Formats: sequence, C-alpha cells, structure tokens
Amino acid sequence: MKITSSDLLAILRRFGEAGDEHVPRHIDQIKQSHPSPINQLVQLRFNRHHYFVLIDETAEDRAGYIMQQIFVAKSDAAGEILQNPTSDLTTYGLPFKGKDIYLFRQHDGKKRLDVILAERYPDTSRSTWQKHIRAGHISVNGQVVESPRSEISDTDNIALDLPAGTDYSAHELPIIHLDDSVVVIDKPIGVLTHSKGALNDEFTVAEFMRRYTSVGLDTNRPGIVHRLDRDTSGVMIGARTPEAFELLKSQFADRRAHKTYYAVVVGHPRLDSALIDLPIGRHPSAPSTFRVDAKGKSACTSYEVLARTDKYSLLRLQPTTGRTHQLRVHLAHLGTPILGDRIYGKAADRLYLHATALEITIPVGDRRTFTAPLPHAFTTLFPGLTIDADA
Repeated sequence: MKITSSDLLAILRRFGEAGDEHVPRHIDQIKQSHPSPINQLVQLRFNRHHYFVLIDETAEDRAGYIMQQIFVAKSDAAGEILQNPTSDLTTYGLPFKGKDIYLFRQHDGKKRLDVILAERYPDTSRSTWQKHIRAGHISVNGQVVESPRSEISDTDNIALDLPAGTDYSAHELPIIHLDDSVVVIDKPIGVLTHSKGALNDEFTVAEFMRRYTSVGLDTNRPGIVHRLDRDTSGVMIGARTPEAFELLKSQFADRRAHKTYYAVVVGHPRLDSALIDLPIGRHPSAPSTFRVDAKGKSACTSYEVLARTDKYSLLRLQPTTGRTHQLRVHLAHLGTPILGDRIYGKAADRLYLHATALEITIPVGDRRTFTAPLPHAFTTLFPGLTIDADA
C-alpha cells in the first residue's frame, strides 16, 4: 500500500493528533519498511513528535504484537499506542482505505495534556478530557489551558474544575418488567442508551438503570447489556446483578437473544418476504456510517411485509446478527429506506423503527418474550391495522 504525506496527515487527523490548520508539508522524515511480509510500517515526524503508523490486518488490537512490529524498526521505542477516538469501544485499530491502521507516538520528554489526564484518570476517556480542556475546566500552573495538544511535564501542576453532574433521579422510563435480576423498559425515541464519554449532560437509559443495578456503577454504562440507537424506540433489557449481566451478555454475543422490530419503509419491497444476507462494513469516506460491502462482516435480516399504502410499507424485521445500523443499511440497500432515517434516507418527524419484542432467558422465569406495543405514529399511517406483537 503506497502511503503519501497526505495519507499520513489524514491518519493523524483521524486520531486527533493533527488539525485542519496542518498541511502535508508539516510531515517529514518519512521512512517505510516491512517488519514482516504481511504488514507495513511508516515512521514520520510531525509537530516535533515522532510517530509510527502500522498497517496490519492481523494485529487485531493486540498491543504486544503491535509493539513487536515497531521494535523491528526501533528496538528502544518508548511511547504509547493511541486509541481510536472514533469508536465507542476501547480499541486501537482504525479503518483507513480498507485497511486496519495503528498509530504509535514516541515519548519526547513532555506529553500532551489530554494524554497525561487520561493516564492519571483512566476511568475517564481521553476524548472526554479533550472536551473538558476545550471547555476551560483544566488549569496548568494556575493558568487555564484550552488546547488538548498543550505539552506539559510531570512537574507541572494540573488543577481540575469539573462541573457537577446533573441529578436525573426524578426522570422515569416506562418499565415493562422488573424483578430481582433484570429490568425491561420501553425506550422512547430521542433517549441515548448511554453517554459516549464526552461532556454529554443529558438523561440516558444508563442513568435510569443506575438506580436499579449493582453492575458497572463506576462507568457510564451501568446495567447495559445491549443498545438501541437514539432514534429507535422499543424493548431494552438491563441487568441488576453481575450474574444476570453475564447471562444476558452471553446470549446477545451468541445470538441466542431473538429480537423483532417493526419498520415503516418508503416504497415497497419487491418481495413480500425474504432473507437479506448481505455483509456490512464501515463506509470508508464516512467512518461513522456503514454500507453493504463484500469485504464486510456477515449480516442477516429476515423481513415480512405486513401492510402497504401507496407510499409506505410496514415490515416485521428479525435480525439474526447485530451489526451497527444493520436494519437501516439493509433496507436502504433494497431501495426502501426506513422512514425518517436521517443517515440513509430522509428525515421525518421520527425514525420509524421500533424494537417490538425481545425473546431471552432471564435468571428468574426462564425463557421470556417481552413486548412493547407499536407506537401510535406507526398505526396512524395504516388505518384499521391490527398488530399482534407476539406473532
């Protein structure tokens, strides 16, 4: 793979190391090598720091392996593998031009302010510290510093002036089922499953779960075992105990939790029922979105048309995999995007996607199916329609 200075600048920007004010000529001392026949390593200097870019499809986020490849080029390399700031999960790999990219920054005596804060307070992500810095919540040696890239040493005095969190104890969500092990809710549209770690001062499902669970109370995801997009409504289950958390989590991972959705789509599918078996991958030109991609991960969705009007169709959807945006991407690929899909279709008063049923095994009561009725917004589009969520 040929790597240019423009590519390297794009990678540095994706990792938050470079800004829009930087240009390719700011990068120099570029050296390329191949630690092994299956990968590529690029050394460079940028903004007085030295970096390594590893292009390796087999690294699979293994820090030890990544360092072994860097040591081939520089046996005394000391620094850090930078986390992927575009992911909700703690991961190093970042997709770039269809390849997995890893970025290593050498230590040069001083460190960036956001890096030092993330090291000192590991329970808070680096992206969150960047938000705090830009908001003026951090002082160094008595002076407010508003640039995450500011370099400081271990001898500098860092002071925090963080805003107090909002009290959401009075906020409620509709509870479908509650016992000693789990809590099941009917999530409304517009509510995040959990904060992404940035300064996100809003009520989330996780904050609601916090009052019912003993799991993950020191994180921003207490009790959370799966998620629904902000714009999707319907059934969500949370764990109240560590034992329940492991039981539920394993069922989602092993595809033993069966989910059913309703969606209103624009237009009419060519077939009244079908299995959509199309792999999904991250869109290279818009990394926060996805597309059908032959090189992506397998994704399967079965659908059945329940009703039609001249403009819309009501579908029952049953995914057997759980890829991000799977239903939205599959239906948009068929030419029938979900009504109100701002990413893959056109905006409306809401996203017409509703998680209506979840079949899962719980610690108390064995195998159960929890249901949430179809929202009124759906039924008004199909007058006279009667839906049985258990069907």
